[in-house]
Amino acid sequence: MALSSGLMLLGIAGLGLVEILVGSPYGAAPVTNDAGEIVATPMVDPALRTGLVLAGLLVLALYGGYKLVTPVEPRKEAADHETIAD
Repeated sequence: MALSSGLMLLGIAGLGLVEILVGSPYGAAPVTNDAGEIVATPMVDPALRTGLVLAGLLVLALYGGYKLVTPVEPRKEAADHETIAD
């Protein structure tokens, strides 16, 4: 779960903070002028950010699937003993 959280946090917050610190533009698409020339592009490729978030979701889904198919062990303290009441 830590790996999944780390990947998603890096992809969303970490690289988003890098984009804010670098300056405008903040969007995922390149900025063009009236003539159609590209005048500014984002610092971090949006495909990289999306890939990190999707990798985090994939790790989380794999962990959830593992926990779903793993049998639950009974608690040791509640098994095989009696309680004597007055």
